[in-house]
Amino acid sequence: MSKVLMYTTAICPYCVRAKALLKKKGIDYDELRIDGDRAVMREMLERSKRRTVPQIFIDDYHVGGYEDLVELDAFGKLDSLLGLKPHLEPDVTQEEADPT
Repeated sequence: MSKVLMYTTAICPYCVRAKALLKKKGIDYDELRIDGDRAVMREMLERSKRRTVPQIFIDDYHVGGYEDLVELDAFGKLDSLLGLKPHLEPDVTQEEADPT
């Protein structure tokens, strides 16, 4: 299983959404709060080159923020990064969808 690290703040709605998505997938993550801790904020800035939160890392891969996480999930790439088996949607033809 991959290690997930997320830099967050207490009042960030995108942080809450990112954590909810990971929880839905059954993924544990480490959270580093940057509010009130300048050293952690500097670490985040150096690693991500970004000032917004969340900043999400899967192992050494910098995902980016919440929207980047959702995009990876939408394109079916997030599960493999997380070390999960890909969830394959069943193929449904028109005949199977409408049996009349």
